[in-house]
Amino acid sequence: MKNLWTDTDAEAMVAAYAAKGVDRDLALRVYTTRLLGGDPRLVLHGGGNTSVKLTATDLIGDRWDVLCVKGSGWDMAVIEPAGLPAVKLAPLLKARALEKLSDEDMVALQRANLIDPGSPNPSVETLLHAFLPHKFVDHTHSTAVLAIVDQGDESEALIAAVFGPKMGYVPYIKPGFDLAKAAAEIFERDPSVEGLILDKHGIFTFAESAKEAYDRMIHWVTVAEDYVAANRKPAAARATLPASLADPAAIAPMLRGAVAARYAEGRIERMVSDFRTSPAILDFLARADLDRLAARGVSTPDLSIRIKTGPVVLPAPDAADLAGYRAAVEGAIADYVRDYERYFTENDARDDVRRTMLDPMPRLSLVPGLGMFGHGRTLKDARIASDVGEMWIEAVSGAEAIGDFRPLAKSDLFELEYWSLEQAKLAGNKPKPLTGQVALITGGAGAIGAATAGLFAANGAHVVVVDLDAAKAAETAKAAGNASIGVGADVTKPDDVRAAFDQAVAIYGGVDIVVSNAGAAWEGGIGEIDDALLRRSFELNFFAHQTVAQNAVRLFKEQKTGGALLFNTSKQAVNPGPKFGAYGLPKAATLFLSRQYALEYGAIGVRSNAVNADRIRSGLLTDDMINSRSKARGLSEKDYMSGNLLGLEVTADHVAQAFLHHALAERTTGDVTTVDGGNIAAVLR
Repeated sequence: MKNLWTDTDAEAMVAAYAAKGVDRDLALRVYTTRLLGGDPRLVLHGGGNTSVKLTATDLIGDRWDVLCVKGSGWDMAVIEPAGLPAVKLAPLLKARALEKLSDEDMVALQRANLIDPGSPNPSVETLLHAFLPHKFVDHTHSTAVLAIVDQGDESEALIAAVFGPKMGYVPYIKPGFDLAKAAAEIFERDPSVEGLILDKHGIFTFAESAKEAYDRMIHWVTVAEDYVAANRKPAAARATLPASLADPAAIAPMLRGAVAARYAEGRIERMVSDFRTSPAILDFLARADLDRLAARGVSTPDLSIRIKTGPVVLPAPDAADLAGYRAAVEGAIADYVRDYERYFTENDARDDVRRTMLDPMPRLSLVPGLGMFGHGRTLKDARIASDVGEMWIEAVSGAEAIGDFRPLAKSDLFELEYWSLEQAKLAGNKPKPLTGQVALITGGAGAIGAATAGLFAANGAHVVVVDLDAAKAAETAKAAGNASIGVGADVTKPDDVRAAFDQAVAIYGGVDIVVSNAGAAWEGGIGEIDDALLRRSFELNFFAHQTVAQNAVRLFKEQKTGGALLFNTSKQAVNPGPKFGAYGLPKAATLFLSRQYALEYGAIGVRSNAVNADRIRSGLLTDDMINSRSKARGLSEKDYMSGNLLGLEVTADHVAQAFLHHALAERTTGDVTTVDGGNIAAVLR
């Protein structure tokens, strides 16, 4: 492992933070923490922790000896000084004399002694950092170290052989008060050690300077890497793959549907999927003993927060038998769920603590021949699961290369996955109503499309903004946020529409809500209008909606989680206006198209509804058109735009709210919602 410390960079960071009043040692703590956090072979997504002992002044000017330790939720790769909250050291040290300290009381003790009460919760391993006397303490979950500690009964002897007397050995103890006391006692037996190796867990190094603590971490991780490289066994036996493998896109929707959690009354909690592949991933997944290794569990306990008890192994997909593959996927997920429910029931029964079982769905699916899918309620979570999967593969590969992968037993893992503090955090975490869902919006860069994209993203959906103008689609997706994407497509071209849906599958694994919104209006008397122009209007205002809906239903059928088809129709569909027949006729057909989809696909949970809007400032009703039509009627623009029963202008935001209503209305289909401020002539009868 390369040592990334440079004096120039370190001093530059010290200088930059000095200008902000940050202590030199704290600045160096931030510097080396980022070096460690930037390498996924050491820590991932909030894992690991570091600390430095300093003095700090509280809000009333008193000076204290403090421990600045990584705060909960902070990513070491991008940490700032605020991510290392200062805790008064003396009370922490005094706690060592206690015989026991519950996790809740430990957190309360740490929070009660924060210099800044607004700081994040200090790490669960704060006391371990405090009980070690060194100024700088570093902790990682190095994959190379895990390869050595994730062995069977021989792990202690192997640790001694690899690291020698300069590293202390700590048997596995759940992170918290007990581990902190044990680690301190082991250090005190031989204060000459440069660090501690925690069985089934990771590595600590420490020193009086940030550089030396970091140097020691890199040195001992390199020692582990060198040992694994020099002692590899022959390659494992390989599994046989089908002659023709299906593409990831062919199985992603069915897999995404299989891992959706289903509850009473038809409630479904969907997840998005992140596909990942590489030569290293494919090589590992080709092992004949893949099922055995996956069943062993996670390589370090903190990964249970990300991928539960470990991955699920799916068969390699035969392109010639996708129907059979669906059954195999559903069977494998059902087996995983049963195993997880048994794991929860058996371990929960060991005491009287009240726990709520987490959803039993896997967060990592391994597919030999293709790669792996990370699953999560958000794209961020899915990508984290994939990242964790890559490091799990590296750790397991190393462990198997030198011995037999034997991580922490699942009975011990349960204490971490169902840690009382994590349960409390989950209880307060209320997802947004569209969390886990993917919405595709055509005409997405227009006024109505953009408003809908922003509203859906704000309510938890990942949005695929589809527009003829690819640049505007990307800009709209960025403005919507929530990891939304923009796709350029001409919805009158079936290949473009298919490609847009394929992109949604590639990024998120599927689609749940489709807002078929693209459209345009051409004026002209119906008896005189050019035939080509009328056909052009039908292509965009009717047939494009049919193409979009067909693609949506194709995915809905694969996912088996229902779905929502939402069509943007117009008051012209029910209340035609002069010289707008070329627009109203296809829109009327689209209105009835929405009802046909409601009729034919309700049995598989598809809800099909329409929104009938009128007089919305947009690319359809431009400022020039508003000016022209208001003058023709002898009205001001304001009176023209508010010419309805309520006397209020209707905006794109109001239309977006109607689409959101239908996306959430789980028992409504075949409906038309009118958003026009009130027009009796356009009221449906």
